[in-house]
Amino acid sequence: MKNPQMLIRKYGDRRLYDTGASRYVKLEDIARMVREGIDVRVVDDRTGKDITQVIFTQIIVENAREKEIALPLQLLTQLVRSSDKATHDFLAWYLNSTMDLYQKAQDTVHSRISDAKRVVASPMDFVRNLLSQYSGPISASSETQSEHPPETRAAVRTRPKKGPKPSRRASKPKAVRKRS
Repeated sequence: MKNPQMLIRKYGDRRLYDTGASRYVKLEDIARMVREGIDVRVVDDRTGKDITQVIFTQIIVENAREKEIALPLQLLTQLVRSSDKATHDFLAWYLNSTMDLYQKAQDTVHSRISDAKRVVASPMDFVRNLLSQYSGPISASSETQSEHPPETRAAVRTRPKKGPKPSRRASKPKAVRKRS
């Protein structure tokens, strides 16, 4: 399912207008939309140029200023140094790949937590579900039957039980005394 899309227009007076909701918004509103999974696109009203990256960069800078949570200095240094397109493209690819992996890990963790909550909330339903997925034989008698071909199963069931096995200990010959 594709995320909903939102078009924001930026006017010359630095105001941001949400065309879908017909209202003016702030950077915090755009950040909230992005966090909620909405694909936001920001265009300059005068030129029609896509300025989404600039607005998102502003959001990151504002968050770093307000919450004192900034990107690592080493990464920022590399971003400033990456003035050539090849380095910039590589860093963009690397960051996208890393964030995708992080998101997949987060999704897996959330999925496992919800599975664990279901098991704790209803352990009997969990056990029933597991048993219904098991298609093989469960009882011991059917396991014995499945080990033997059909023609020998009857013989296996009617085979007489043997008594205790005889001891294999051989008796030692008694020492013979020599008479002198």
